Amino acid sequence: MVQVPNGFTVVVGLGLSGQAICRHLTQLGRPFMVADTREAPPGVEAFRQTYPDVQVHCGSLAAVDFCQAYEVVISPGVDPRTAGLEGLLERHNPATGEPMLVGEIALFKRAVKAPIAAITGSNAKSTVTTLLGEMAAASGINAAVGGNLGTPALDLLAQQPDADLYILELSSFQLETTPSLGAASAAFLNLCDDHLDRHGDLEGYRQAKQRIFIGAEHAVVNADDPQTWPDQPLEHIEHFGVHTPRDAAWGLVEQQGHWWLMQGKTPWLLADELRITGQHNYANALAALAMGRALGFDKASMCGALKAFVGLPHRSETIAELNGVRWVNDSKGTNVGATLAAINGIGATLQGKLLLLAGGVGKGADFSPLAAPLANSARTAIVFGADAPRLAEALNEAIPVERVEHLTQAMEVAFAMAKPGDCVLLSPACASLDQFANYQARGDAFRHWVEHKRSELTP
Repeated sequence: MVQVPNGFTVVVGLGLSGQAICRHLTQLGRPFMVADTREAPPGVEAFRQTYPDVQVHCGSLAAVDFCQAYEVVISPGVDPRTAGLEGLLERHNPATGEPMLVGEIALFKRAVKAPIAAITGSNAKSTVTTLLGEMAAASGINAAVGGNLGTPALDLLAQQPDADLYILELSSFQLETTPSLGAASAAFLNLCDDHLDRHGDLEGYRQAKQRIFIGAEHAVVNADDPQTWPDQPLEHIEHFGVHTPRDAAWGLVEQQGHWWLMQGKTPWLLADELRITGQHNYANALAALAMGRALGFDKASMCGALKAFVGLPHRSETIAELNGVRWVNDSKGTNVGATLAAINGIGATLQGKLLLLAGGVGKGADFSPLAAPLANSARTAIVFGADAPRLAEALNEAIPVERVEHLTQAMEVAFAMAKPGDCVLLSPACASLDQFANYQARGDAFRHWVEHKRSELTP
């Protein structure tokens, strides 16, 4: 049995967040040791060279005696219910009043002096986080942007200690070990089945994300998704969605064939002026506008940043138009909810039809919710990869389905079938690991094929 020295903090996990935690504790002068459930975690030898005096335990946490620990700080990738950590969430640290087991964001909250803007959701949180950061910069606000996206929160704090605002994307894994965030503005964008292997069921996943509202001054929630609404009473709550807004809510209004981004009856921006497309992206823009307005950003600067924003790679990213057909890379659509958002968002703006490219590792998801919206807006679905049979079974009564082995074959079929005004949409509703290293590699393969095809078609 490995005995934690009296009064030491234990850092569990040697990933990006774990190493950020170690740097933070070093800066504070707090003694700590490290534990990782893997027998040989990547980078462990480099870590030992950087921290030669820090004890490192690799292997089962059940072999660690935490009785004398000051605190246990776990990385987001470590399940707080891992064997060996039992009871730590229920025990409280007399020095902090918080649970004995916390995550990186709890340490960040104790140390930060500036306000926090926090964004969570099953999908689109990276887009809204990045967009809010662009709006802050355009408004002359020194904002630090990161968290689950990009730079870990504690590294942000070290790199930009004088920031006026910290804008954080937060995952359910980070939120479940954050006792109280106290955000100046907190957004819960949407909810769909994901990470159920970690949280047990959809309600467990929702409860983890609901923690973003603890101590929040202002909340932004999805008018079309009541599961995002706070369970606890909050004084300032704003709603956004793709329908005509009521009262002071944020929404879309169609006038003379053009969509307007509105707050209540007040127009903010013509959707035609944006470089991002699809109603789901307009909803993302509305969420960012709602947060920015509450945080005191300049209206003209926010609108300017929004008009300049091209979106993030692999997230409803228009690659090219070939023979009058738009090709959109939404490889980050790794779950059914993300693919639904892309289908509904893009389908509503098309003159023609969608051709959906979907497939990969479905993680046990139910694909049937895709059938009805595809029946309304799609010409066909072309499915590939490990769960192509399950996708075909869920969709073949709603629309024609073509089965192929690989993404490249799916694109060739789509190119042959598409008509001017159509959109070929890669939004797989699945993880990529059966055929690609990650969703980025899958999206890059899509991009390279389209760009090569465009060069062939260019005289």
